[in-house]
Amino acid sequence: MTPPESMRLDKWLWCARFYKTRALAVEEIGKGRVTVNGQAAKASRELRPGDTVALRQGVVPRTVVVRGLSGMRGPAVVAQQLYEETPESIASREQAAEMRRLAPEPAASLHEGRPTKRDRREIDQARDWGSRWSAAIDE
Repeated sequence: MTPPESMRLDKWLWCARFYKTRALAVEEIGKGRVTVNGQAAKASRELRPGDTVALRQGVVPRTVVVRGLSGMRGPAVVAQQLYEETPESIASREQAAEMRRLAPEPAASLHEGRPTKRDRREIDQARDWGSRWSAAIDE
């Protein structure tokens, strides 16, 4: 079986294992998170070897050059041969990973834990407007 000359963008993203399902690939393309050769693309866009695809996997931006097309989704080792990531993309991805690793733990900013029963009562009392039905001043 010879590899096809061109292939739908959503199918290639699925075959190259960037997204778990074609539906997820279509959704990401629809949100404008995938571009081909610097232009916004549709899921049905025909992709050829040599095209540059910029995409986001979660918060990770990636730029890859299409090296091959496959008619079916195969193992990860085979899928990695379908593209080549640009050196700039690799560097920015590694830098982003390092920034996430060095970021402070979100829980470290919490100095106090859950409110105690006394704190909870004080909060509820501060919110209580009494038995009034409106904020109007009673005369």
